[in-house]
Amino acid sequence: MKFSIQREALLKPLQHVIGVVERRQTLPVLGNVLLNATKKNVKLTATDLEVELQAQVNVAVTEIGDITLPARKLLDICRTLPEEAQLDISVKKDRCLVSSGKSRFTLSTLPATEFPVIDKLKTPRKFSLPENELHRLLENTGFAMAQQDVRYYLNGLMLEPTGKLLRAVATDGHRLALCDLAASVGDGESQQVIVPRKGVQELQRLLEHSDNDVSVEISSNHIRITTAELRFTSKLIDGRFPDYTRVIPKSLDKQLLINRDLLRQALTRTSILSNEKYRGIRLDISKNNVKIQAHNPEQEEAVEELEVDYSGDSIETGYNISYLIEAARVVSNENIELNLQGNDGICIIKQPEDSRSTWLVMPMRI
Repeated sequence: MKFSIQREALLKPLQHVIGVVERRQTLPVLGNVLLNATKKNVKLTATDLEVELQAQVNVAVTEIGDITLPARKLLDICRTLPEEAQLDISVKKDRCLVSSGKSRFTLSTLPATEFPVIDKLKTPRKFSLPENELHRLLENTGFAMAQQDVRYYLNGLMLEPTGKLLRAVATDGHRLALCDLAASVGDGESQQVIVPRKGVQELQRLLEHSDNDVSVEISSNHIRITTAELRFTSKLIDGRFPDYTRVIPKSLDKQLLINRDLLRQALTRTSILSNEKYRGIRLDISKNNVKIQAHNPEQEEAVEELEVDYSGDSIETGYNISYLIEAARVVSNENIELNLQGNDGICIIKQPEDSRSTWLVMPMRI
């Protein structure tokens, strides 16, 4: 294998795929990136056996071939070379020579045959949607995924394509995030799949705010998303997602409207003196007013008062302040709508005149 490439042309795809390369891995080849050189392009593939990322760069190749190289060493070489430097990469036997100007680097290699690659998916469900819409779907829900929960099916994001709708749901048992996206996902039966946490986080890192369409393929074991610059493939979590519809109340009679930025700022300030372990705060809601209170074991206290649009009965309730802040952070409207059950009841957060997203926070006893 032999080709020449400009530093920036190689650096960008390397940065795309490096996220799944573990620093400590059970198989040495998983610390490498696979290079597939054809006459017109070079494909770079990295995997941790759960998530696979593949990027492609168009370049004239002198000698075609396949090889794996130490991923982070190759990235660091590209990163530290001068801007617009020209790299010459050639492989002979079990060594790869990377040269640029007066710099020479000889890297060890491993055979491409040892690298595990996911090729075609079996009978996938295929559809396409705008890249920025998929990014918004993940951003509005991904933060509510569980982390290392024994209920393994919560450590991911549930995607449910059905009819003209793609729904995403995430929950850790204490809060829930739901977002709907209008998309033509086929006429087949409703399908639920769970994308693992790491895959969701990688997608959020890689997806851009572009209105270009991306291709989505979902099979029984994998999901694959292909953009103009990369191909993302992830295994699916083998489990049944809980019936999330049972915990979402049909209607809540207490509703208040509050400015998004003022609420975010007040919650952030109050969180400074909240209990570091339990993160609980108290909300005292009365006519056109909400009082946010936090205490900690050092007997310190924070109190914030905000004007709100509310005319119902007085309510006293407690919530995890981190959950409220994270939900408020992804609201795009100027105002936030809080729907409450009453004292110590569930809180449903919505955006006025936008029914696509719903965030649910369970109460805490303070």
